Amino acid sequence: MTLPRIAIDAMGGDEGVRVMIEGAALARRRHDRFQFLLVGDRARIEAALENHPNLRAASEILHADDIVSGDEKPTQALRRAKTTSMGLAVDAVKRGAAGAAVSAGNTGALMAMAKLSLRTMPGIDRPALAALLPTLGKNDLVMLDLGANTECDARNLVQFAIMGAAYSRIVTGLAEPRVRLLNIGSEETKGTGELRDAASQLRVATAELAMSFDGFIEADKISRGDVDVVVTDGFSGNIALKAIEGAARFVGDL
Repeated sequence: MTLPRIAIDAMGGDEGVRVMIEGAALARRRHDRFQFLLVGDRARIEAALENHPNLRAASEILHADDIVSGDEKPTQALRRAKTTSMGLAVDAVKRGAAGAAVSAGNTGALMAMAKLSLRTMPGIDRPALAALLPTLGKNDLVMLDLGANTECDARNLVQFAIMGAAYSRIVTGLAEPRVRLLNIGSEETKGTGELRDAASQLRVATAELAMSFDGFIEADKISRGDVDVVVTDGFSGNIALKAIEGAARFVGDL
């Protein structure tokens, strides 16, 4: 079976074309059925592909004249979407030319383009940033939101739980992922009103949502392996993620 192509914004990210092509080549080595649509400056992509013949054979190049800069406002990026590598990569998914789009570029611009072009699941108001993190157990952990929505109400948190559980089911194969809300304590009385309200709604709705809601979890316990989805607002989630990354670098540098 041939998998849908992955559209890659080859110009996105701090390191640009070389690193994006190396990442695609690594993915191709691990999953030899992957096909790619590499979007960006054709000449620079062709040059980067010279050292990766297997990737070149599995790829098509879509030329883009422009890129989205790291400090560009989402509204500005949206106006130029039809000419930028990021915008054309997202549009490839909309057109059915690719099954997914990958970019390491401007996060705000990517979220805006994705929401405008691809929309959200029925009943979901906002997209969220998610990551798959390793744990001390046998499972990988889905954590969201990691920075797309700094202010969230209970409705948003419930929707993030729905999306996170759906992602976990697809990626890990779990029938009923264990979901928890990130909080300053595990007791039902802890946290903001939005967190407590979201917890109440999830306790009632878990049966019809194909998930197991296990209440609150503190940040120091998320990697133990006894939870599959951790839900939080983007402000707290981004801080937690950066703390995890910093701790990993610290341990690695010891």
